[in-house]
Amino acid sequence: MRSYEAATRIDAAPEEVWALLVDVGSWRDWNSGVDRVEGRVALGERLTLVATMVRAKPFTVTVTELRPAEVMRWQAGLPLGMAGIDRTYRLDAQDDGGTVLTVREDHTGPLAALLDRTTPDLNPSFRQFCAGIKARAEGRVSRPPT
Repeated sequence: MRSYEAATRIDAAPEEVWALLVDVGSWRDWNSGVDRVEGRVALGERLTLVATMVRAKPFTVTVTELRPAEVMRWQAGLPLGMAGIDRTYRLDAQDDGGTVLTVREDHTGPLAALLDRTTPDLNPSFRQFCAGIKARAEGRVSRPPT
């Protein structure tokens, strides 16, 4: 099993961070690693992500867990559990009103090594994601005109 992870502390309430997290259509406004995300965040729905590092290979996932202001989880993979991708966005409320956001992806299954050979190191991308959402939530990234 291979894992990738990044975390950051955000000076904003979990509900504020959650609102940014589930608004996947606007990710490209604050996350330079994403060209676009198609679909809507709802349990059982499919999302297609186009990342700047692998534009030629969109990534389709299914939303498998949603607990507002706590957890969003996506999964993808090969049939019969031969290789799986499990990505979790976890929000942990802090006593001072802030939030710790953790983004983690695990590759599992007998053919996970195939995923590992074709997947670039996601840690820099996850750190970039965390920095982008932190800046947006803390008001350091201007919102696009409406």
